Amino acid sequence: MTEAYRIVGTPRFGGILIVADHASNRVPEGIDLGIDPALLDLHIAHDIGVLGVAKQMAQRPGTAAFLGNISRLVCDFNREEDALGVVPEASDGHEIPGNHNGSQRHLDRLERFYHPYHDALSALLDDKPPALILSLHSFTPSLASSDEQRPWHVGILYNKDDRAARLAIPLLEAEGLVVGDQQPYSGRLLNATMNRHAEAEGRPYLGVEIRQDGIADAAGQTVWVERLVRVCNAVALGVG
Repeated sequence: MTEAYRIVGTPRFGGILIVADHASNRVPEGIDLGIDPALLDLHIAHDIGVLGVAKQMAQRPGTAAFLGNISRLVCDFNREEDALGVVPEASDGHEIPGNHNGSQRHLDRLERFYHPYHDALSALLDDKPPALILSLHSFTPSLASSDEQRPWHVGILYNKDDRAARLAIPLLEAEGLVVGDQQPYSGRLLNATMNRHAEAEGRPYLGVEIRQDGIADAAGQTVWVERLVRVCNAVALGVG
């Protein structure tokens, strides 16, 4: 474990590697975001439920997880390094005062967290190339800034490489789920980690966004673990 990331399970050549950029809501020592600590329990700080799903999946043979180890409010790994959102000044209507007015702060966070995270992920993928990368996130059933309820149980995101997505969508629909193809947002707009480590290198990946109320407790996480194991194994064989 490092400040920026941790690895659960044993990565294997030809296995499945889960990448969860927003698995943690931890704020490291020496950083003051200037927010009510209760906000760290909300979706703006981390992907609710993803840590439990990823850790359970990483107990399966041939599967490991590469997990972000800080809150996305400290540094958002799923952004381009020059994007303002790497060190967000606001999220879903909540101001993050400790991140305001700080070009040097932006550079410091890149050096302390962002670069170590992406450098380590790149090295891991080179050393133990997986058959499939599972990019795992979760989304809130509704945003605080909107009254609109999101109807999808799961969203599948991708940019140009839709090999895995085309296999996964019908498999998930066959389980009676409402599946969003590029919903609740498009992977063409928000796919920085997979653009860099998968698309740019020709590595097959599956971008999955689970609605948070489906994995908010242990029972829901277990259901999704079994589901994702089935789907990922089938997809990995299909794209191989």
